[in-house]
Amino acid sequence: MNRRARATRTACGVFAAALLLGACTRDGAEPPAAAAPGTAPSAAAQPMTGPTPRGTLLVADFGADTVTFVDPRHGATGSVTVGRAPYALAVGADGRAWVATAEGVAVVDTRTRQRLARIPHRTATGPVTDGEYRGGGMGIALSPDGTRAYVGVNVPGGNGVLEVVDTATREVTAAVPVGRRPFDVDVSRDGTEVYVTGHDSFDVTAVRADTLRPRRIEVAPYGTEGGTASWLKPHYTVVRPSDGKLLLPFEGERLAVVDPRTGRTAIEAMTADTHQHGAVATPDGGLLVVGTGAVRPGEGKGPSLTVRSADGTERIVPLQGPHEDVAVSPDGRTAYITGGHTRDGHWDGITVVDLGTDATRRLPAGTRPLGIAVL
Repeated sequence: MNRRARATRTACGVFAAALLLGACTRDGAEPPAAAAPGTAPSAAAQPMTGPTPRGTLLVADFGADTVTFVDPRHGATGSVTVGRAPYALAVGADGRAWVATAEGVAVVDTRTRQRLARIPHRTATGPVTDGEYRGGGMGIALSPDGTRAYVGVNVPGGNGVLEVVDTATREVTAAVPVGRRPFDVDVSRDGTEVYVTGHDSFDVTAVRADTLRPRRIEVAPYGTEGGTASWLKPHYTVVRPSDGKLLLPFEGERLAVVDPRTGRTAIEAMTADTHQHGAVATPDGGLLVVGTGAVRPGEGKGPSLTVRSADGTERIVPLQGPHEDVAVSPDGRTAYITGGHTRDGHWDGITVVDLGTDATRRLPAGTRPLGIAVL
């Protein structure tokens, strides 16, 4: 299916379409959570005591002001208050989680499950609100040595900012202009560059870690027609471990492979035929991509997880209901997909996928969970 003719589709501005499709919400509005059928855990999770076990999941509760710790077999074991509408998180080797919220970057000791600090944004983002278009932190990543946290800050109605946080002093040390609505932030494996995905500006901003000098790389395999009203925009980026190229999935049809050194983009075919959001590299060099479902009835397939091998072959695992982001276990055997979703239709849980058998089970966890990490 070629979606080029639909590049001017309204993402949120046509309210009648949004109501019909369950697409996006109005600025600042919180969509109602949808009840979702699921498989009940075999036994209720118990409140956690003692150090947090390895393999525990941590999710950012976009529908609350917390992060939730999740036993991957049974469900939530406890939560920590971090700040309004947490979007994404990054966890360092020291066990500290850096959480992007509407109010600033929260620091959580995941071993003791305590909030250590909340660092206010330097950038003015307007009133602290909830919802898909709220101002404040979105994508976040850590430098390989853990000395810096990089957070993409959404400024409603304008371009975004990359704020640089010194993790030792817990202070914002710099602010770099980037694209609109910085959905995702990634760092090169050697730490020399930071990549900020501008959802509403059809781009990735590459920022030198030493000079903090930004350069814009347009990533628009369907073109930019329709501007902010288009559905055909980038969401999440993966830095391919083998060569450092950037992988951006679009619509279950096209994978944009961007060379950040030259800014050139090559396109590879994808097969899921669904609107795509979260993505993560697998330990064997593959790629997992979350499909949220058809934007309009009859114009694409339902929610899914694309399991793409390093050679480009794909298999599609169907999912129940929309999802947002994905993490993979260190051994590469299990995927964890959050049900929070930035659009309508979210649910309060995680889908667990056995990547050996493609069997799925649903795990109640969190409140509209978006970002996720395996501890």
